[in-house]
Amino acid sequence: MNKCPRCDGAADLSKDNSFRPFCSQKCKLIDLGEWANEEHVISRPIELDDLD
Repeated sequence: MNKCPRCDGAADLSKDNSFRPFCSQKCKLIDLGEWANEEHVISRPIELDDLD
């Protein structure tokens, strides 16, 4: 098992877990809300080399 990036709980990364890499829908929605509120941002513009 791996750790959930939100709560550090156990997270199943198999295709059976529709919330992966999160452990639950709650953690997934909390993370999405933080991005929507701009609490998380990408620190620099994306460049073509980043896509490789």
